[in-house]
Amino acid sequence: MKATLVQLRSYERSVQLLMVNQFTINLGFYMLMPYLAAHLSGTLGLAGWLVGLVLGVRNFSQQGMFLVGGTLADRFGYKPLIVAGCVLRTVGFATLGLVDSLPALLAASAATGLAGALFNPAVRAYLAVDAGERRVEAFALFNVFYQAGILLGPLVGMVLTGVDFRITCLVAAAIFALLSVVQIRALPVRGGQRAKGTGERVLTQWRGILTNRPFLLFSTAMIGSYVLSFQVYLALPLDVRRVGGDGQFGTVAVAALFAVSGLSTIVGQTKVTAWCKARYEPGEALVRGLAVMGVAFVPLLLATALPVPGSRVGLWALAAVPPALAALLLALGTMIAYPFEMDTIVRLCGDRLVATHYGLYNTVCGVGITLGNLLTGAALDAAREAGLPALPWAALLALGLGCASALYGLHRTGRLAPPAPRPAAA
Repeated sequence: MKATLVQLRSYERSVQLLMVNQFTINLGFYMLMPYLAAHLSGTLGLAGWLVGLVLGVRNFSQQGMFLVGGTLADRFGYKPLIVAGCVLRTVGFATLGLVDSLPALLAASAATGLAGALFNPAVRAYLAVDAGERRVEAFALFNVFYQAGILLGPLVGMVLTGVDFRITCLVAAAIFALLSVVQIRALPVRGGQRAKGTGERVLTQWRGILTNRPFLLFSTAMIGSYVLSFQVYLALPLDVRRVGGDGQFGTVAVAALFAVSGLSTIVGQTKVTAWCKARYEPGEALVRGLAVMGVAFVPLLLATALPVPGSRVGLWALAAVPPALAALLLALGTMIAYPFEMDTIVRLCGDRLVATHYGLYNTVCGVGITLGNLLTGAALDAAREAGLPALPWAALLALGLGCASALYGLHRTGRLAPPAPRPAAA
């Protein structure tokens, strides 16, 4: 932790503020969202399909508007979009705790999603600009604060929700309100001037991005990393409960998965990034990161060949250890790839319309996560019905190795290298 703080102090104040902001954003978000479904179905008594609708609206409004949020950030500057996102999420979270009508809940859910679409591309573009040549190291540190917020948020939310979910909503809203004030007062203005100076229309900018073939190929190849990492929330908890049951052990074992993932990133991210940067080119690091994420499912694949233990302790070990190893390897693969992934996006866009590129990248990966989770769920169902428990793990292993191979091809053909600089205007 001391080394992390020393590294944080080596950056400009704006970069330090962005790190702390991201921790606080995730703290506020994850102290509320894990408990929203229970509030909607329990306290408010909504039907299951209505709960899914409210949650789906949030996800759709965020994923579907990332490109718009990034475009607005490039046109009007990063700071206004960060502030607007924090203000909008303040309103959305407060509304979720104070209303019980379906239209109001849908509007609040859409607002929280749109807020993320506004500030996420802007924050990453701002960080890329102010970190300069230290982008890789900055994004590694950014991921430490990101994961720390994810780890702490549900714990705070559990305590507050134990009193009243409305308190959780209002505290989360207060956090974002405070963030809004801090951004307005302390965050310097960045971005926006280049987009205004070009005089390009939005559709012209979008067409230019859609003709950036290396960027699109890279975005498509990286979908697999997000599908694989999301299995900490989907396939791994389901497997823990499939083998170990739904009792207290299952709850503790699932919580341990999240702890392993978050704590390993907090402790190891900056060290892993420094080690990889000293030895590999960015493309090589990306290939290795995706390969490790694919191999993460080998422990689960091997566990399917083991006989079911007769003792309770043995059964618990079989239920907990392979998923925990998978979570650790997924975290390691993400630690290897993520900083170089964020840096590669900036290099592929030629340091132009950075937020717009981040926005489109997030949309592509978000759509990929949705489709990937549908297919993963189908594979889990098919494996259960056919008595083939190894099927989903083999499929996820193949996905990781396939995406690593695709990235290797892009790296070998030079498509992950920066584009040639444009000639200066006469």
